[in-house]
Amino acid sequence: MNALNPDTLKQVKDLPRPTITFAVARADGADVAYLGGSDFKVYRADLAAPKFEPKELYAHESYVTGVALAGATLVSGGYDGRLTWFDTAAGKIVRTHDAHAKWVRKVVASPDGKLIASVADDMLCKVWDAKTGQLVHTLKGHKEKTPHDFASMLYAVAFSNDSALLATGDKVGHVVVWDAKTGTRLGSCEAPVMYTWDKVQRLHSIGGVRSLAFSPDGRSLAVGGMGKVGNIDHLEGKARVEVFDWKAGKQTAEFPGDKFVGLVNRLAWAPDGSWLLGAGGAGEGFLCFFDAAAKKVLRQEKLPMHVHDFALSAAGDQITSVGHNRITVHRLGG
Repeated sequence: MNALNPDTLKQVKDLPRPTITFAVARADGADVAYLGGSDFKVYRADLAAPKFEPKELYAHESYVTGVALAGATLVSGGYDGRLTWFDTAAGKIVRTHDAHAKWVRKVVASPDGKLIASVADDMLCKVWDAKTGQLVHTLKGHKEKTPHDFASMLYAVAFSNDSALLATGDKVGHVVVWDAKTGTRLGSCEAPVMYTWDKVQRLHSIGGVRSLAFSPDGRSLAVGGMGKVGNIDHLEGKARVEVFDWKAGKQTAEFPGDKFVGLVNRLAWAPDGSWLLGAGGAGEGFLCFFDAAAKKVLRQEKLPMHVHDFALSAAGDQITSVGHNRITVHRLGG
């Protein structure tokens, strides 16, 4: 049996937290995780310790919604619009930037460790030199207003495995692919079903692209969110994933959700591309494995919390999920 077969999925840890954890980053091959959450703080957590007691490193002035590791450098971002660089080896803050004019929604590091990308509700993606903190690109490819003239949001950003590509996704389902080195726009995809406008009850919208992931070969781009919503006051839409040939701007697979409701907040592919993993929720949470080539669902696993983020090990055999008041660790292959 393939060691990464979703049928071998097993939960090995279930750790309580007093707050909501929005973001996680893990040093591969180590039992250390870095966490950011609703108490405005960034933590270092030893997942192998007999007693789980995350250590506070520093704080933002609002929710911490993104943490990313580039070698020994940790970069965090939050609703205060700031990005903070922290040297994990020296245990000290290196720099802080007032990076965005509005809430930072996501922070990611390129796999080669050279770049950091942040997206925010100012509808900008900013690319930074991970080592120096210098701004490399400011990418503008998303409208500030929705079609109904309300403020939009830029929720999602992801690098390709070779660090050459960058994708960004917004509230109305518009996705842009960029050349990470030059900042050139290369293509776009549309996932409008992930945006719901309520013209009757609330004159309000919900949804959006909440997660993105390039396939290992960089040819396909997975987009995660939520299907159309009946009651806009609740996350009752079906968890939804679409896969695109991004160069053609064409959808190649669609998983409209048949079991779980809520947002797909995080996506990642197996290292060999054999499956695509999505996680999220609405109250309760889930892990869902998809075969994008065969267009079928491989496994759907209920989790005890709404999942906001997960870290997948480089080997693809360990999943560290974070969310509402809990952290879980799952393994594949025994």
